[in-house]
Amino acid sequence: MNLLQRRQRKQKTTQKKFHIKRGDTVMVITGKNKGETGVVKTLLKDQNKAIVEGLNMIKKAVKPNPMIGQQGGIIEVESPIAISNLMVYDLANSQATRTRRELVDGKRIRVGVKTGEHLDD
Repeated sequence: MNLLQRRQRKQKTTQKKFHIKRGDTVMVITGKNKGETGVVKTLLKDQNKAIVEGLNMIKKAVKPNPMIGQQGGIIEVESPIAISNLMVYDLANSQATRTRRELVDGKRIRVGVKTGEHLDD
């Protein structure tokens, strides 16, 4: 086995599985937005972060771009939050819950620990 093959073998990556998905309602459990809820817009799997709609807002300076009709100035945008700081929010109970995976009809689905309700459709 040459050096190149060893490097490729070492760099094999498995897809990360998170307890949240895009479109989930989540609650922030620590940080400046603690206790607030929002919907996950995107997952940044390589950074272990998520962008949640309306949470962790930062101010950003933007240059004007007349080609797309964008004015310059200071705008507010969502910044990523670490996934470890988020919990799935159960709308039925109005509280955050941990998740576990169960095998149902040959498919692995997420289940809320507190209520036992299925989170995946």
